[in-house]
Amino acid sequence: MDSREIRLKSRPVGVPGPEHFELASVALPAPGPGEVLVRNRFMSVDPYMRGRMYDRPSYVPPFQVGRPLEGGAVGEVVQSNDPSLSPGDLVLSMLGWREAFVAPASALTRLQAIPGVPDQAFLGILGMPGLTAWAGLTQIGEPKAGETLFVSGGAGAVGSAVAQIGKNLGLTVVATAGSDAKCAWLTSVGVDHAINYRSCGSLLDAVRAAAPKGIDIYFDNVGGEHLEVAIECARPFARLVECGMISQYNATEPPPGPRNIIMVVGKSIRMQGFIVTQFAHLQPQFLAQVGGWIAEGRLKWEETVKEGIAAAPEAFIGLFSGANMGKMLVRL
Repeated sequence: MDSREIRLKSRPVGVPGPEHFELASVALPAPGPGEVLVRNRFMSVDPYMRGRMYDRPSYVPPFQVGRPLEGGAVGEVVQSNDPSLSPGDLVLSMLGWREAFVAPASALTRLQAIPGVPDQAFLGILGMPGLTAWAGLTQIGEPKAGETLFVSGGAGAVGSAVAQIGKNLGLTVVATAGSDAKCAWLTSVGVDHAINYRSCGSLLDAVRAAAPKGIDIYFDNVGGEHLEVAIECARPFARLVECGMISQYNATEPPPGPRNIIMVVGKSIRMQGFIVTQFAHLQPQFLAQVGGWIAEGRLKWEETVKEGIAAAPEAFIGLFSGANMGKMLVRL
């Protein structure tokens, strides 16, 4: 069977461009003992992948130049030489950025379809972004009903889940997004105050107006000015959940730190970063609670879908200009 894949052609400096990727064709071997042949249906592109394009130690190995990239994918088993999987089974893998692949069955997770929930939701609200949102907010943010939550990147895959989880837990939610359309969607799913950070003028003034008594939890997807504003508006003993800082992923030199970082001391602020794999053991609790909210219509999501493997670089690059509403996916 033939397949196409996207390879890293060169390491980007600054914002990635199409020239840093290449489309290649490969002939796949027949699956050997214990292996399966999978045809991917959907693949995910995520901001963390930018960090893997640097040749430096990190919590995941860097991508290799000349080799296919990797990421979350949902696919269908076409051929199986392992009794644990059968043709037609739906599987989750980290072998995205390719149309098909042969891999050991032990490297794949068999998925159970959920009525009314599309398969690609296992890459979004029921997958890594959803677990990131739920675990970061509940385990690090330690929300208490009546508190105020500030979410940056509120219309992204993680941020939109955080905002709605916060509402379901009884929080007042302030969220930022980069367009009026994104803010309107956030308002439609219950966010109390949606701020267009591109047109609001002073972000600090806008957040102060939305949360005049201050914020108790900040869920950070952006960093930079948003983090400074969160520190300024934080109440004593606020919790800052550091999930990501997409505003700095393409920086060519170290950006300045928050100018008001000294307030962390006087306000007794707790600031904690995390990686979603640290909470993998909570997957059953996550699926039970979030799955229940989905069934009750209390948690919604948006997707931005690009078509075909050749569109994967465009989809990934679009993350850094806010081209996505909700989860960015590629249909294969």
